Amino acid sequence: MKLGPSLHRIGSDLVAVYLVETPDGITVIDAGLAGQWSELTAELAAMGRSLSDIRGVVLTHGDSDHIGFAERLRRDHGIPVHVHAADAARARGEVSTKPGWGRMKLGATVRFLWYALTRKGLRTTPLTEVVPVNDGDVLGLPGAPRVIGLPGHSPGSIAIHVPAADAVFVGDALTTRHVLTGALGPQPAPFTDDPAEALASLRRLEGLRATWVLPGHGTPWNRGIDEAVREVEQAAARAR
Repeated sequence: MKLGPSLHRIGSDLVAVYLVETPDGITVIDAGLAGQWSELTAELAAMGRSLSDIRGVVLTHGDSDHIGFAERLRRDHGIPVHVHAADAARARGEVSTKPGWGRMKLGATVRFLWYALTRKGLRTTPLTEVVPVNDGDVLGLPGAPRVIGLPGHSPGSIAIHVPAADAVFVGDALTTRHVLTGALGPQPAPFTDDPAEALASLRRLEGLRATWVLPGHGTPWNRGIDEAVREVEQAAARAR
């Protein structure tokens, strides 16, 4: 799916992966589920590109539904995978957490789990090597992505601001489709280590100039980051 001249999405509102395209090549934002590999190669072909055009992967955090095909790109194609230093061990499969699931609706939860299962969500290969990044880094990748630390969902959760794509990629710092309830609109994401910290971290995005706010789960949002943050805060207040 093409969202803009430099911006593509593969996957769905359940699990999304983004591609930033420039004349210098492609930056992949998150790596979804391992079984989304075929969608990646199909989208590249539709763009008139190939795997050799990918210069790097940037992960918004180290959870299994965001690192899916990252190790395959690194191992088989020599593509570096960048992740915040605080989530490096998580992406390598060395540490994990078990945050509460919270509210659920049977239909929405089964739909998400079936989607993940049919795309090899239970066969994720951890990263062997990562390139650690930190808050404020501007990476030497297509689009010059800038790292914004958003701890809370995980210690190393980040947003990635890419002015060339007029977009900020927020991973699970917020969601526009709750995968366990089916609720739509900006709201806190489930499976969050520290919900209060995650909510407070969103304030770091206020005032950012970007048309697109792109979560790892949910519909792309184009009504501005400040409005997205406001709606997340309202949703969090209603859930208390």
